[in-house]
Amino acid sequence: MSNSSVFEKTTVAPGKAKHKRKSRYKPRGRQASTRATAEINQLFEGKSLQRDLLIENLHILQDEFGYLDTDHLAALAELMRLPLSEIYEVATFYHNFTVHESTQEAPRLTVKVCDSLSCALRGSAQLQHELSNAFDGQVKVTHGACMGRCNLAPIVRIENQYISQATIDASANAIKKRLSGHEHTGPEHDSLSLTDYLEKGGYRILKDLYARRTTPAKIIEELKESGHRGLGGAGFPHAMKINSVLSIDGPRLMAVNADESEPGTFKDRYYMNTNPHQFLEGMFIGAELVEAEEIYIFLRDEYPDTAQILKSALSDAEIAGLNNGRRVHLRRGAGAYICGEESAMLESIEGKRAYPRQKPPFPAHVGLFNRPTLINNVETLYWLPQILEKGADWYREGGRSDSQGMRTFSLSGQVKKPGVYRVPAGITAQELIDKYGGGMLEGHQFKAYLPGGASGGMLPAHMADIPLDFGTLEKYGCFIGSAAVIVLSDQDNLKDVCRNIMHFFEDESCGQCTPCRMGTTKALKLMQAEHWDQDLLTDLSDVMRDASICGLGQAAPNVLVSLMKFFPEELS
Repeated sequence: MSNSSVFEKTTVAPGKAKHKRKSRYKPRGRQASTRATAEINQLFEGKSLQRDLLIENLHILQDEFGYLDTDHLAALAELMRLPLSEIYEVATFYHNFTVHESTQEAPRLTVKVCDSLSCALRGSAQLQHELSNAFDGQVKVTHGACMGRCNLAPIVRIENQYISQATIDASANAIKKRLSGHEHTGPEHDSLSLTDYLEKGGYRILKDLYARRTTPAKIIEELKESGHRGLGGAGFPHAMKINSVLSIDGPRLMAVNADESEPGTFKDRYYMNTNPHQFLEGMFIGAELVEAEEIYIFLRDEYPDTAQILKSALSDAEIAGLNNGRRVHLRRGAGAYICGEESAMLESIEGKRAYPRQKPPFPAHVGLFNRPTLINNVETLYWLPQILEKGADWYREGGRSDSQGMRTFSLSGQVKKPGVYRVPAGITAQELIDKYGGGMLEGHQFKAYLPGGASGGMLPAHMADIPLDFGTLEKYGCFIGSAAVIVLSDQDNLKDVCRNIMHFFEDESCGQCTPCRMGTTKALKLMQAEHWDQDLLTDLSDVMRDASICGLGQAAPNVLVSLMKFFPEELS
């Protein structure tokens, strides 16, 4: 279509003289009001408007007004010189953005009740129902995906405030305070300071690397000898990943995935909140090894307390010169489980919808902003300084059943002491429950467990003696993933457990590929029936596993398949 199509023109009949008439421009689409334009211009005065900061700018907008007004979105599109359709599709992709039509009355407050499995086991559905009735018409009460506090279930989120082990009374009182204008100050955390970390010998390895008292080649070889693997879920050998990034000429970047959204996982939050500098030292070592020019930390939006801790720790590290001049960008996620997939995370950092990329090329070679990119999760980097300080042999020691090293488990569900436990790799679920979790809750008998969160499958209690580690669960159709162990009891309906998990995957599917988008929806519909069509569900699961673009669709049927395989009595 030619550019002239946006103008009104006078139609002239053949042979008639043209009348001189000034063309009138009519702008198309939604136009921002004068009020919205003035508010947006004031809010973003002096702030960067580069394209990759779109999600950050949407956060700024929602933080200011409590939601994303469509009139404000139109003004932001004009200010950032982006199509409104592009801004709208990004804003509506992420769960934590609330887009509100400007012509309608906005909610005074949005409250989310976590409905992921650990919270569902502790009655979150009933809690959401009671809160909806208590504040009908005043507050928007809705569900929320896992909030990374599964050891404190159930969880209620009131903007940036979290109610742990939430009850109707505690939640209602907190909501009333917010409605009356009371500002939440946030929890205090006992984080190890830079001074204390330095006194314990922290940053020694990093300083040695900067001064070339040790070399990148020596460190990479030490990591190779230790058998250190990525601890975000995939378990890829760390040294191999670094060498893959180094195989491509720079300039290079580094991206840290701190968006642990797997239901049942909360170990990264624990490490960042308690000892942020050990994580940062590992991060700076990784960046130095690949000569990354800049570092991007992608932190989930559900961790506002962690964001403040990291901002303070990064500031202290920069003042002390420990970043070696590298700029570190702390980017907030916006609520999308798919960002756990590394290429989807990169898309989100670039300010786009989090659609996984086709591979190859792999992000190590063509990653963030099309540069070679080293991608690690938080715990992977957290152990780097200690491995290099104490040696490969230290890291390999302590495992059970032919496993090497230690693993960090997030334990939740029907146990007395849910929490984060650093234990020998290869430990069994039974020992994890009895020795560390304090045993089952009173009146509950151990029935089943999920060894790797929602995507890791499910096993019966009589198979709780299998070593929990990479490579030990795959032959049963399960995997350890991020080591999120969720424990189920005889009081839990396993069909409901599977429905909860499939609903999660349906809600979190990015929608890019048909096998995942339609497969999760169709599977959940079939699972609502009293009697399941197991043959059809098996065929559907095979298609999702074989044809989905990324791990979300491939892993979505795992718990369902486990139920049909190991718990036939539940389906009879």
